[in-house]
Amino acid sequence: MTAMSLTAAQRPMPSRSMAIAVIGGLACALAIGKVLPVTLDTVSGALAPLCATAAEGSPLDKVEPIGSYALPNVPGKRVTIVRVFYGPGGFSRPHRHAGSVTAYITKGEIRSQLGGGPVETFGVGQSFFEPPGSTHLVSANASATEPAELIAVFVADEGAQLTKFLE
Repeated sequence: MTAMSLTAAQRPMPSRSMAIAVIGGLACALAIGKVLPVTLDTVSGALAPLCATAAEGSPLDKVEPIGSYALPNVPGKRVTIVRVFYGPGGFSRPHRHAGSVTAYITKGEIRSQLGGGPVETFGVGQSFFEPPGSTHLVSANASATEPAELIAVFVADEGAQLTKFLE
């Protein structure tokens, strides 16, 4: 064994979940800094709850901001678009969203349950709608072995906290 490979073998490796958390945090920060043409206060207030950590769901899950735009024909309203990635077996804790949300599944299958309704499974090309104030009890990848993802489109008041996790 060479000195170089011995040194590499003795060096402690960071845990996979730590590496994923660091990469996810950097990706979220980069996306926010490059994509959203709004002030820092608006970004941190509106998107902080979207850049979820493992405490809000499972460690392979992430939310990637795509864009956020004021609606000039509806004063005081903003449309925000995000991509939600769920790893195998991934999920989000129960939560509510400000405004209306339409979700479109782009990969895999998503299980969803709004308060008072049945658990439904949606596949690629299907969508579902969440009325303002709905309690989203189940939001999860239907597969324990394959990833899933969706695009979510929010229409909410300017400056609203888009996602609030329930205790």
